[in-house]
Amino acid sequence: MKKINILALFLLLSTGLLSQKKDVKITTIKLTDNIYMLKGQGGNIGISIGTDGVFMIDDQYAPLTPKILAAIKTLTDKPVKFLINTHWHGDHTGGNLNMDKQGAIIVAQDNVRKRMSVAQFVRGKKKEASPKGALPIITFTENMHFYFNDEAIYIFHVHHAHTDGDAMVYFPKANVLHMGDVYFQGKYPYIDLGSGGSINGMIKAVETALMLVDDNTKIIPGHRNNSNKKELLQYYNMLKDIRNSVKGEIDKGKTLAEVKQNKTLTSKYDAAYGTWFIKPAVFRETVYMSLTGEK
Repeated sequence: MKKINILALFLLLSTGLLSQKKDVKITTIKLTDNIYMLKGQGGNIGISIGTDGVFMIDDQYAPLTPKILAAIKTLTDKPVKFLINTHWHGDHTGGNLNMDKQGAIIVAQDNVRKRMSVAQFVRGKKKEASPKGALPIITFTENMHFYFNDEAIYIFHVHHAHTDGDAMVYFPKANVLHMGDVYFQGKYPYIDLGSGGSINGMIKAVETALMLVDDNTKIIPGHRNNSNKKELLQYYNMLKDIRNSVKGEIDKGKTLAEVKQNKTLTSKYDAAYGTWFIKPAVFRETVYMSLTGEK
């Protein structure tokens, strides 16, 4: 079997191009009396249960739908009424067609439907257009509210962050925030420049989240473990610090190759943040390309 680098592997996973072969277990984490986080393979799922039904955020990959629905059945016998996609990547939308067949109404920011409706290329890998049933049937430009399960759920668009169609979902009564892939808990994030993402947009999006949360907020990141304001603030400071360091090198006329090779720009964060999919050199490269517009 030919070797594949770890970034290419993540890109295959995030666009749904890698088949699901290993035995995935769906783990249910209780955050409040009626809100849960589900972990499996792909983006973290958020679930609100109540008398109105199930309000679901993201759905991972198509082969996992039966396991995900089985996990939900252990919490409630109510159906999934609404499914929110936080962005277009396949590890967050791969189950859409299955959920449509289950009767769920799929909702997302305008750019999610636009990108899912046509073929996309991510670092040279082609993702075919999604079938009609997988597309969001309700879209919004900036924000919207759902009044569901005794919550005024606030869904809002953050611009050019992980992609150009990111949305975060806030439950003010329960004090729970789902951030999608704007937040990779404890690790360097993947910023999809080809889908309109940017380092400055990521920083601004996290700033918006920090204005909403307090010390008691339960935060669901796009990947890894449930989190809190303290960890999010550390992540925010890391993003700003590395952005500013790379910008300083750009202002000195340094090339992409020089910045990518300059380990000192990220060295104080690498042990903590640089051990997952996105390695330090890749993150330095991404920040440089985002700031300069270089592809």
